[in-house]
Amino acid sequence: MNNLKDKKMGSMIPEFLLISCVLFFFLNNVYAGVTSTFIRSEWPSVDIPLDNEVFVKPNGHNAPEQVHITQGDYDGKAMIIIWVTPDEPGSNQVKYGTSENKYDFTAEGTVKTYTFYNYTSGYIHVCHVENLEYDTKYYYEIGEGDSARQFWFQTPPKIDPNASYKFGIIGDLGQTFNSLSTLEHYIQSGAQTVLHVGDLSYADRYKYDDMGVRWDSYGRFVEKISAYQPWIWTTGNHEIEYMPYMNEVVPFKQYLYRYPTPYTASKSSNPLWYAIRRASAHIIVLSSYSPFVKYTPQWEWLKEEFTKVDRKQTPWLIVIMHSPIYNSNSAHYMEGESMRVAFESWFVQYKVDVVFAGHVHAYERSYRISNIHYNITGGVSYPVPDKSAPVYITVGDGGNQEGLASRFNDPQPDYSAFREASYGHSTLEIMNKTHAFYHWNRNDDGKKVATDSFVLHNQYWNKSLRRRKLKKNYLHNIVPTLELNQL
Repeated sequence: MNNLKDKKMGSMIPEFLLISCVLFFFLNNVYAGVTSTFIRSEWPSVDIPLDNEVFVKPNGHNAPEQVHITQGDYDGKAMIIIWVTPDEPGSNQVKYGTSENKYDFTAEGTVKTYTFYNYTSGYIHVCHVENLEYDTKYYYEIGEGDSARQFWFQTPPKIDPNASYKFGIIGDLGQTFNSLSTLEHYIQSGAQTVLHVGDLSYADRYKYDDMGVRWDSYGRFVEKISAYQPWIWTTGNHEIEYMPYMNEVVPFKQYLYRYPTPYTASKSSNPLWYAIRRASAHIIVLSSYSPFVKYTPQWEWLKEEFTKVDRKQTPWLIVIMHSPIYNSNSAHYMEGESMRVAFESWFVQYKVDVVFAGHVHAYERSYRISNIHYNITGGVSYPVPDKSAPVYITVGDGGNQEGLASRFNDPQPDYSAFREASYGHSTLEIMNKTHAFYHWNRNDDGKKVATDSFVLHNQYWNKSLRRRKLKKNYLHNIVPTLELNQL
């Protein structure tokens, strides 16, 4: 009898050790990040030739081109419509209405031109269309006679905590064949508004008059989306265009002429930083390359803007900027550190849900972490888990001519959840006041591939629903879909 018990115990020991090892590995890797081993065969990182069909000019004399729209007020009941006429000013008027080819309203805009070195821009028209109805499709016409062109846009639902809405996130786009792949895949996403985290045309990769020409080609390149959906944009380093050798020393000059923002609606003193509310989201746009330390205009404005956020009306608090404040890629490593020191404590205090950035030409997502307790005399000197902190996501992978940033720091830091050097775009689909679905879609050799996805729980409305370790479905919130399928 004792021999039988000994045999049973002996057979159980290896099984027990195996279970113990598996459990130990699991518990110690719940927060382990993933560095994707995928290597894509990308198209050459060169700009598409100017004679390619993606840059074709519209038919007709002085036909409007480079049409793009952005939100025109604080709450989503106005639109700014921008277009360029190449030969002469033409009409500044926008005709619009709720039926196709039937325009019951008109709005009058302004027109201006600028020079950059020896380049002279076309005639840039800017028109504010105001007092729109929520959740309504509007048709609009610009231009004159046979050269007139027609487009449409959809206004957002009224400000409401449970309003569902889908944002697309694109960064560092440029105008290469990889950029084209990103745009084509974004069109398939069903997103309703683009959040662009900076570095638009990459025209500064050229010199002299070619810079302005490449701003024009970029405007025609993105028009198939930007004329129909508002793009909420911020500036990157490639918009600065400080060029003393050409006697061009006004930063952001070409960008500011071409890409107006509704900055005054949020009491900002500068178009480079501003805020809007759209559906159930409050979106704050920051400028990584404008002064932001204490007492500067951007710092003072952000301090005030955070106090205006009403999470009972707009529960989703989103920040976009260009330079990431958490980045484990060797490219641009720690360039966002000074902005982290200036603003991170506010991100935690006001429980920002997610921060989107670009700059690094790769994709990376963090866990909820912060590094707000460190100072030069003591405190924790590394990021730690923080349930009040945002998720930080880098999407500088739009496809520009500088290519991918494929060198990640090794080992992967604890705060990094998933990272991969591939081109792509993201979507954030807000379902209600408590949950949103996030997806990063890789451009896999011309195909859209959903690679990283998770459920984002709202920081304000989920206080009583805070997830605990190993709770059912917990892993679905912290591990990419691709890896879940392999568990």
